[in-house]
Amino acid sequence: MPKLTRYILVVLLLLVLVAIRGFEDYLFYDPYLTFFESDYLYIDNPRREVAKLVFFTSLRFLLNTLASLGILYFIFDDKVMIKFTVLLYVIAYIFLLIPFLYFVINPRQEDYYLFFNIRRFLIQPIGLILLLPAFYYYKLNR
Repeated sequence: MPKLTRYILVVLLLLVLVAIRGFEDYLFYDPYLTFFESDYLYIDNPRREVAKLVFFTSLRFLLNTLASLGILYFIFDDKVMIKFTVLLYVIAYIFLLIPFLYFVINPRQEDYYLFFNIRRFLIQPIGLILLLPAFYYYKLNR
C-alpha cells in the first residue's frame, strides 16, 4: 500500500477517534460524563442503569480499540505487533472492567477518583497514546 494512502487512512482513523469523543453525549449512555465535569468529590453518585452503562462503555472501548488497531497497523504495517496489541487490549479490558463494575455497583465518595481514572482507561484511547511511542522506539532499535 502506498505511503500516502496509509497516511490518509491514519488521519481518517484519528478523525474517527475525535468524532467518538466529540459526539460522546449523543452516541453513548454515560451519566458519569456530566457527573465528573462537576465537583464530583462532594456530590452523590448519579442514577444509572448498570447493564446499559456497561454495554455502552464496552462499545466505546471496542470502537476506540478498532480505530487504534487500524492506526497502529497503517503506521507500522506489522501483523505480529497487531496480534500482540489485540492481546494487550483484551487483557486490559478484562482487568479494567472488573473494578469498573465494582465501582458502579458499590459507589463510595472516597473511591470516585480511582473510579474516574479506571473509567478513563476504558473510554479514552489511552492504549494508543502509550503504544504508539513504545512501538516506534521498538522499531528504531530493531
